[in-house]
Amino acid sequence: MSEPMNQAPEMTEQQLSELLQVRRDKLAALCEAGQNPYEITKYEVTAYTAEARAEYEKREAEYLAQNGQPEEGQAIELNPAIEVSIAGRMMSRRIMGKASFLDIHDSMGRMQVYVSRSDVGEDVYAAFKKWDIGDIIGLKGFVFRTKMGEISVHANAITLLSKSLRPLPEKFHGLKDTDTRFRQRYLDLIVNPEVKRNFAIRSQFIKFMRNYLDNRRYIEVETPVLNTIAGGAAARPFITHHNTLDLDMYMRIATELPLKRLIVGGMDRVYEIGRIFRNEGMDTKHNPEFTTVELYEAYADFHDMMDIAEGILSGAAKEILGTYEVEWQGEQIDLTPGWRRLTMVDAVKEYVGIDFGAITDDAEAVAAAEAKGVELADAAERTWGNALYACFDQRVEEKLIQPTFITMYPVEVSPLTKASPKDPRLTERFELFVCHSELANAYSELNDPLDQRQRFMKQVEQRERGDDETEMLDEDFLTALEYGMPPTGGMGMGIDRCVMMLTGADSIREVILFPTMRP
Repeated sequence: MSEPMNQAPEMTEQQLSELLQVRRDKLAALCEAGQNPYEITKYEVTAYTAEARAEYEKREAEYLAQNGQPEEGQAIELNPAIEVSIAGRMMSRRIMGKASFLDIHDSMGRMQVYVSRSDVGEDVYAAFKKWDIGDIIGLKGFVFRTKMGEISVHANAITLLSKSLRPLPEKFHGLKDTDTRFRQRYLDLIVNPEVKRNFAIRSQFIKFMRNYLDNRRYIEVETPVLNTIAGGAAARPFITHHNTLDLDMYMRIATELPLKRLIVGGMDRVYEIGRIFRNEGMDTKHNPEFTTVELYEAYADFHDMMDIAEGILSGAAKEILGTYEVEWQGEQIDLTPGWRRLTMVDAVKEYVGIDFGAITDDAEAVAAAEAKGVELADAAERTWGNALYACFDQRVEEKLIQPTFITMYPVEVSPLTKASPKDPRLTERFELFVCHSELANAYSELNDPLDQRQRFMKQVEQRERGDDETEMLDEDFLTALEYGMPPTGGMGMGIDRCVMMLTGADSIREVILFPTMRP
């Protein structure tokens, strides 16, 4: 008798209700017999499935090296045997009279288990046959290789640790539905254990990043999530209310301004890995709450930030994946260090055919952009800088596949960035693009408080015209700048998108354990 975890895809509500009742009846019977599994508080685990398998393979290789291959039909008996205590979820079972095989899954993989009535006892075996797929069990035994060649555990004791009161979804139909997978991530992880890889890589990437920055004498800090001003980015914030203070507050849209205050205070190298909240649209690259790292280094500039961005991403790929080559969105990406660095003017010249370096007049720049079919906003935005950025945004970004740093952004779209000494229309800023996706944004930070005030005021004017994604005026930040901030390089990097690239995920929801979903 075979019991795979799959439930029939055409199961009706009545059939499901009956199954739920059957499982509850089984639990009630266990409780009446004094065997309530929920009363068990601890179970000693001495090995995970992958560890048990690796240890057996190691010991088996040593045995063969010493004794040679056994005769046909003769089993390898390790002495001493590898004794293990394993716990996990029963995902399938094959009952064959007085003996059975089952598959147990834990956080490191799966293992086949052999259970016989003669080993565990008649009463335990009879109870075991009434357990359900999805139940969490513990077992003790020794590791061996079956006649079919599969490394397994021969159980001599087996315990029900937790009862599954719901049948698991049918694997090949119910859990391909992305809405169900993302909404009930716990089921996704149970039925599709391969998705754990994305989140293991995410954890490894963040660990690598921390080590990379810590080794460069950066200090990890924490800044407020709730603020009275939403600053540091052009984005629409979430608004909440503080009851005690009777004050509306904003969930942070960036960590930039608090971190720069720390640079003013003399903390020369700081970074924060944290959640950011933006009340904007959702698509395959955007989730309303996402994770970034922002870092700031005194006496550095945006060139230093390019070196750090390249070092983090190429180094993480090599350490975590063992290669600089990744496949993402159907493209083969080469993360080998030495990434292309291209000014926005040169990028637009190469991909659009307009040389903004030879244009000095706003009207001429706007006309050149519109002649290429590029759309521009209202009259106040029809400047040389906005025309350059619109050409890049609408015609160039989608063509950037291999890692490329686009540098020297127009001042109109970079309110917190230091202007270029060579051309005041441009700023010392870059964005990193891989496979037409922005992964990082960095500046030589603006530290002139008078210039910063003027730029904030321009943002305020845009806000008054109805643009609620522009910067708010932050008087305290201006006060901090007036005390003096050293020349500083700063960068923000989207961790979710970086993990998408490293895992080959097409949607940000594949790398966020609990993405935002409509109720």
